[in-house]
Amino acid sequence: MTENATPRALSRRLFLAGTGGIAGATLIGARLLNSPVARAATRPTAAAAPQRTVHLVGTDGWVSMPPNAPADPPFFPDALAPSPFNTYVFGFRDVTGMSATQVAAQRGKAQISAPMMSFDEGDDVTLTLTNLGLQQRPDLFDGHTLHWHGFVNAIPLFDGVPELSLAVPIGRDLSYFYRPHDAGTYMYHCHFEDVEHVQMGMTGMVFVRPQQNRHPVAGDPVGSKYAYNDGDGSTRYDREFAFMITELWSAAHYRDAHIQVSDWTDFDPSFWLLNGRAWPDTTAANGNPNSTAAGRLQYQPISSLIRCNAGERVLLRMSSLGYQNHAMTVDNIDLQVVAKDASLLKGRDGTPNYLTTNTVDVGPGESRDVIFVAPAPGEYLLYDRKYSYLDNGGGPGYGGMMTKIVVSPAGTLGPQTAPNA
Repeated sequence: MTENATPRALSRRLFLAGTGGIAGATLIGARLLNSPVARAATRPTAAAAPQRTVHLVGTDGWVSMPPNAPADPPFFPDALAPSPFNTYVFGFRDVTGMSATQVAAQRGKAQISAPMMSFDEGDDVTLTLTNLGLQQRPDLFDGHTLHWHGFVNAIPLFDGVPELSLAVPIGRDLSYFYRPHDAGTYMYHCHFEDVEHVQMGMTGMVFVRPQQNRHPVAGDPVGSKYAYNDGDGSTRYDREFAFMITELWSAAHYRDAHIQVSDWTDFDPSFWLLNGRAWPDTTAANGNPNSTAAGRLQYQPISSLIRCNAGERVLLRMSSLGYQNHAMTVDNIDLQVVAKDASLLKGRDGTPNYLTTNTVDVGPGESRDVIFVAPAPGEYLLYDRKYSYLDNGGGPGYGGMMTKIVVSPAGTLGPQTAPNA
């Protein structure tokens, strides 16, 4: 059945007509940010913390859900998708260090999930967002923002909520400034038309690392890594793996590509994703979004495969920007939940309130930090306990929100160089 595009066009026209002052507010904001007073307020002093700079772009593009999923005409696979892709998305890309020409060339090359970012407590962070526009939908004038979900230190101007701060129009940049003071696992997303933009793929993870990493406790050696400033070494880990938990509704992605409107009350996911991938793609190696050698997973570069040595302490960072609850389960391994929503589970007197379980519940907009000690060598599964989330588009066999924990004999793997590596 053909869907009518008129309601969407009207709603956007009315939206633009009703917010004509945004352009003026953007210009005023730019003048304020460039004023001597604003520069003095945002520039670091001579004794400031380390400076960190990141440059992201927002755009659209194409990715690949597992091709063995059953067809769901006309929504999946999308007939407009260039080979070897099958699904339309919005997303962010990391373009730090690229020239202006290289940055412009990223239009139409969205990545899901968005790049993982990590900072240290006290860093001065400058995060520039460029809106490259939508290649498949040049008729749309969507702005983009960056909202650090759960982050308590952002001032309203840089919080990314468009009603209270600024949205970045097409062809423009905005630099966000942060100084994180609270360690933990957070997430970020576009907050402009957030129901649509989050579902379309504009989601990512951000970690704030504790000061305790610079001052080990409990007799731990220099170079020890901790999830939080625990004071007793209880959140020390050897390896870390992070998971952005989302769902993907093929019909909504098709409609955005084909200039049609979605009724979000009909939300009915087709795929359940870890870091933008569904099983068995979750176990494929990390890829390079700038290399065609990655094949159909080029724009889904973040692996969810967990690899560790027996006896190591492994940190799992779980964040959800989906719309459903998920019960992430591991059989035969005890999972210790040490933090919820970037808050260490300790009482005011320092008494640990950690939870030992084999199933970790993660709701929409929530994060969990979980530590386990790697057992005897072998393969174990991390999966959503709700079996209806373990398929691809309703097809036979396993799919969806599942990955492997591969444990090697002690000393087999060298030190981890980056999260999910």
